[in-house]
Amino acid sequence: MVTGLEILLLVLVLAAVLGASTLVQTVRPFIVNAVVGLIVLFVAQAAFGLPIAVTPVALVIVAIGGFPGSLLVILLALFGIAFVP
Repeated sequence: MVTGLEILLLVLVLAAVLGASTLVQTVRPFIVNAVVGLIVLFVAQAAFGLPIAVTPVALVIVAIGGFPGSLLVILLALFGIAFVP
């Protein structure tokens, strides 16, 4: 026999799963953008040999900005303004 407590727990677990699913779907484009930006920064250093100092500030800019953020960090390093090793 199903009790009221079991039904309440089932409803709470279902609500938590639906909430987590919604959160993941909302954040997914930002995660993809950040990963693409970090890959671009890595390729710029590894394949092209660009001298870019990887600092926590540069990583935050790339993680938040994604591809445009990585281009900004690369350009600032090339022009000697910031992120120069």
